[in-house]
Amino acid sequence: MKLGKYISRKMLKLYARIVHEKADSGYIARGWAIGMFCGCLIPFGLQLLVSIPASFILRGSKIGATLGTLLTNHFSIFIIYPLQCYVGNHLIGGDLTWGQTKQAMASVLSEQSFASLWALGWDLTISFFVGGAILTAITTPPTYYGVKKLVEARRKRKAAKKACAE
Repeated sequence: MKLGKYISRKMLKLYARIVHEKADSGYIARGWAIGMFCGCLIPFGLQLLVSIPASFILRGSKIGATLGTLLTNHFSIFIIYPLQCYVGNHLIGGDLTWGQTKQAMASVLSEQSFASLWALGWDLTISFFVGGAILTAITTPPTYYGVKKLVEARRKRKAAKKACAE
């Protein structure tokens, strides 16, 4: 039960970070979408190097661009990256099995070096980016529209509450 309370508390903090940012709802949503895009497509460790400059260029929330990359974190990459590579490999017509993909990604994640990453070979590297593009296409639009609606709904409730108090 403690895990459930912990997750609930973290989700409430995340919600508060999203809805209390003092900016236009489109600006906030754009930042979160940039973060989600980079979190799905850019390899772990390089995401902030891309998401923060992108948020300046595309005029999105820097907080959202930073926190949005957290889809891929130290815990989720052990599931997301192998699945992403497996799907990407099949989309490009590769023949890697789930076991081979998982084993290759496990060595990269355990060693955490560029040498282990380059040892994957081009098939798995291309598979990573193709699978990441699919994940990006699935997650980025709902992130943008979901965050935008969340912020607008919160602000609408706040305005209605203020109007009733007057």
